[in-house]
Amino acid sequence: MNAFSLEGQVALVTGANTGIGQAIAVAMAQAGAEVIAAGRRDCDETLALMGAQGRGMRLDFSDPMAARDVFAAERIDILVNNAGIIRRDDAVDFSESDWDDVMDVNLKSLFFTCQAFARAALPRGRGKIVNIASLLSFQGGIRVPSYTASKHGVAGLTKLMANEWAAKGLNVNAIAPGYIETNNTEALRADPARSQAILERIPAGRWGRAEDIGQTAVFLSAPASDYINGTVLNVDGGWLAR
Repeated sequence: MNAFSLEGQVALVTGANTGIGQAIAVAMAQAGAEVIAAGRRDCDETLALMGAQGRGMRLDFSDPMAARDVFAAERIDILVNNAGIIRRDDAVDFSESDWDDVMDVNLKSLFFTCQAFARAALPRGRGKIVNIASLLSFQGGIRVPSYTASKHGVAGLTKLMANEWAAKGLNVNAIAPGYIETNNTEALRADPARSQAILERIPAGRWGRAEDIGQTAVFLSAPASDYINGTVLNVDGGWLAR
């Protein structure tokens, strides 16, 4: 048996239209999984990269219950919760609507998607959940209060669900990406001073690539990680170790 193969598995990856979500979907397809690339917009580019291994699904997590019926309709073995949004403003000025929007997508929808997945997977006695956390699951950041709160929540829920479901065959873990080359960090990378300051803190000496997260998600979804439960794995080039 190849302990790193996803052959014969069906994986749902949310927020798969670009960036980290796209890289996760492609990596899982390359590892042999049939991948459902879900997003609030079409994931045409991701589907083209996956070829016959992929298909699309529309899910808009501004409705936290958007995935309530997905797992009853077909067998899905792996769930990757990557969909997320961010709002920026000083804490003293932060609006209730920006708080609610972020918490609904990043935390409430994640929990109820995991719940729906578990209700289908627990009777089978096997399943893998990979949540996408953040460095701000451990740090405070600035000007992103709801994002920070939501990502701390993702880390906590990952541990809680692992506590409840590990003995029943479900592995629940999370990945905390560091500074990754995506559209979200384009402005930072374009600012020479800010980019240099970030690089000086990263022991690996480079920005992360979306593929770094994709391969980690494959590992946490494969048999190789069967005894890993409730872990928030930092994929940050050593940022948090500095």
